[in-house]
Amino acid sequence: MDALILALPAGLAVGASLGALGAGGSILTVPLLVYLLGRSAHQATTISLIVVGTAALVGALVHARAGRVRFGPGLAFGLLGAAGSVLGSKAGIGVDPNLLLLAFAGLMVAAAAAMLSRSRRAARRVSARPSVCDPAVTSPPPPTVIGQVKSGGVAARRSRSGASAACAIKVTAAATVVGLLTGFFGVGGGFVVVPVLVLVFGYETATAIGTSLLVIAVNSAVALAVRLGDGRVGLDAPLLAAFLAAAITGTVLGRRYAARLDPRLLGIAFSALLIALAFYISARSIIALA
Repeated sequence: MDALILALPAGLAVGASLGALGAGGSILTVPLLVYLLGRSAHQATTISLIVVGTAALVGALVHARAGRVRFGPGLAFGLLGAAGSVLGSKAGIGVDPNLLLLAFAGLMVAAAAAMLSRSRRAARRVSARPSVCDPAVTSPPPPTVIGQVKSGGVAARRSRSGASAACAIKVTAAATVVGLLTGFFGVGGGFVVVPVLVLVFGYETATAIGTSLLVIAVNSAVALAVRLGDGRVGLDAPLLAAFLAAAITGTVLGRRYAARLDPRLLGIAFSALLIALAFYISARSIIALA
């Protein structure tokens, strides 16, 4: 009963951070499930996939209503990471729980660094810009231009082909990394997806956040299917239901009230929290392994 009561504020915290930040918020799920709610590391990462995936889907729908989700690229990105999700899930199930948590602490530090970098970009008010995946770069010129331009046509086609290849390599590599992180740790990997969508696709930050939630939902679904198919990890249905309901509520509230907060200060504060939790998890895991 105590765990069910604690699941409500814990789920709200995860959902609110996911809705407000779009990236990195889901990383709170595993430590809360392990250290606050007493689940094993493998149970926590499996429950996290359900909670994070569902909350991300709800958040993506909220963003979609405001036109901040690119469904085509988001679904493609998620499907490209499917292989990574499968491999990560199978690997994560067989790892010693304390080693898994120690590695998770390292992931939290990386997420904190990524969020601090994003906060600095927000402070400089960096806007969207063309990239190697921008349609204006990778698409062929219109027929009227083709008819007018006689020289340099081969060079232009080669340039566009090179840009398209660079785009495909970057997106596939990023999607695979995100899939591995999702499957192994039970996190969404949005702190990787958002920078990729901004830097590679040239999306504005708000659109990148909305689209990243769709990617998280797809990756979580693939990884969860592998975990459930393995059959070695049991789930606490009442705890999962309470945590999930609270996380969905928190996602909607986080999205609604995030506009009232300074995103730079929000990112800095959350990064500090992640680093503090990472040190705590590292200390606990190292003592258990000794």
